[in-house]
Amino acid sequence: MKKTAEKANPSSAALQQQAAERVYQNLQQSQQPPGHLLRNCFNAFWTGGLICLLAQGVQEVLLRQGFNLENVGAPTSAIMILLAVILTVCGVYDRISQVAGAGSAVPITGFANSVSSAALEYRSEGLVLGVGGNMFKVAGPVIVFGAASAFLVSIAAALYYSFLGGGGL
Repeated sequence: MKKTAEKANPSSAALQQQAAERVYQNLQQSQQPPGHLLRNCFNAFWTGGLICLLAQGVQEVLLRQGFNLENVGAPTSAIMILLAVILTVCGVYDRISQVAGAGSAVPITGFANSVSSAALEYRSEGLVLGVGGNMFKVAGPVIVFGAASAFLVSIAAALYYSFLGGGGL
């Protein structure tokens, strides 16, 4: 009976669907907690700043151990990645992320957290199909778009310096 009514008046079914969607959206909006934009920005700022301060401290220690300024960046990044992975495995990085939001996601430690947490989540499916296959679902697009962006920016810089006489790169 209902199908014959829908066939006779298809716009009636569409109107009912739209009304149901509006009711759902209103219900969803009424259940959402109020946004605290200023507090979230402040938490992201100080947490991201603390992560960068920690990385600067690691870099200073490495400089005192004999690294020079030109090659200290790679070991500093590796140590920060290792710390993020250790904190992820221990469950600490997730608690930091709940408070910090984007402040913990933007630095290299956030990238390490996303890759290692995906590896932890899928480890029960095996090393190849579980960890290997799912770990790079997050990392793959970031690496691809990062490399593509770097390529485009370097082409733009080369063209700028070639045609506008900016000297050597």
